[in-house]
Amino acid sequence: MIQKWFAPGENCPDGDEIRMEVFVAEQHVPAEEEMDESDRCCWHLVLYDGPVPAATGRLVNEGNNVWHPGRIAVKSSYRGKGVGAELVHALIAKGEELGAKQLNLVAQCHAEGFYERCGFVSLHEYCMDAGIPHVKMQYFYQL
Repeated sequence: MIQKWFAPGENCPDGDEIRMEVFVAEQHVPAEEEMDESDRCCWHLVLYDGPVPAATGRLVNEGNNVWHPGRIAVKSSYRGKGVGAELVHALIAKGEELGAKQLNLVAQCHAEGFYERCGFVSLHEYCMDAGIPHVKMQYFYQL
C-alpha cells in the first residue's frame, strides 16, 4: 500500500469518501456526526492500492504529547488482508514521529482484539458513540 499523509488544514477527499462509505453507508452513522471540527486540525492518512483509496485514519492532538487515532476505516474489499493493521501501525509510527508518549483510542467493541494485537491496551471502559458500543484503549511508547 502507498501511504499519503495530509497535514492539518489540508483537505482529504479520499479519506472523506472512505469514511462516508464505511461509517455512514455501512454502519448508519449520521453524516453530520461523522465529519467534525477535528477534521480541520488533525493529520489524515490514506492508504492507496495503486490509485485506489483503500483505508483511512486520523491523528488528533489532545495536548501533553497525547494523540488520538480515530476514524479508522477500511473499505470492505480490503478487509481481512492486513490493510487495517498496516494503517494502525502507520498511525502509531506517525504518533512517535510527532513526539507522542501515548495514544488514546476509542474503538468499536467488536474490534477490541484487533487493536490489542496492534499493541493497544483495553481500559475496559465502555461508552456509546453514534449508537455503537465502544471501548477506551491506550498505546504507550517505549521511552
